[in-house]
Amino acid sequence: MVTCYLGVGSNLGNRRKNIEEAIKKINSLKETKVLRVSRLMPTKPVGGPAGQTDFLNAALKIQTKIPPLNLLKKLKTIEKELGRVESVRNGPRSIDLDILFYGNKIIQSEKLTIPHPRILERDFVLKPLAEVI
Repeated sequence: MVTCYLGVGSNLGNRRKNIEEAIKKINSLKETKVLRVSRLMPTKPVGGPAGQTDFLNAALKIQTKIPPLNLLKKLKTIEKELGRVESVRNGPRSIDLDILFYGNKIIQSEKLTIPHPRILERDFVLKPLAEVI
């Protein structure tokens, strides 16, 4: 099992319910267990179109045997199941799931960059992450 950290956010619909459902779905993935969940933190949108509602953000500490690219695919499937529709970059979304760290791996590919490339620029990631590390 590899220890991973995920970022979770929502600013459409019932934000709290979206995040809770995402956590349940992540915990139900084969060979995956959610170990810790940060508090849900309200944050202002960063980038994207003006006029978006505030986000709720959290971080998760998980253990998994799912390889990084497969985990990314499974997270994208969960996003779609919870109503995420691709739109403008940094636009409003029902759920956003990001792999922040995957063990001690460093990955730079077209599909996936780990550690998450903008993690140090985002308090809405760092503050919840500090609660689960």
